[in-house]
Amino acid sequence: MRIRCWHVALALFGISVIAGLAQDALKKATRAEGESAAISKVEPAYPPVARQLKIQGMVELEAVVSAIGEVEKVNIVSGNPVLTKPAAEALKKWKFRSFLVDGKAIVTTVPVTFSFRL
Repeated sequence: MRIRCWHVALALFGISVIAGLAQDALKKATRAEGESAAISKVEPAYPPVARQLKIQGMVELEAVVSAIGEVEKVNIVSGNPVLTKPAAEALKKWKFRSFLVDGKAIVTTVPVTFSFRL
């Protein structure tokens, strides 16, 4: 029984290491690369409650862009929670030219910053 548990634990460890390496293998684009690859941008709506409370600031996000240039996922890096939701929703609508490595389209993470100013 102990040997079987050891094998299961080792297998799970191996899977988690491989998954971690696969995630690390995502290409990380620079902000400039992301800006030049963006072919369609949507600006976020300023939330009425943020206007009323005079909330301003920067929202930093990271888009996971698919091989065909669609935003698959948005990770919030920093920003006021009142502003992050509309920023993330807008970023999900962006379209990018495919990022290429050795002529092959790949999944890429792209940093994006929105500035909310009154």
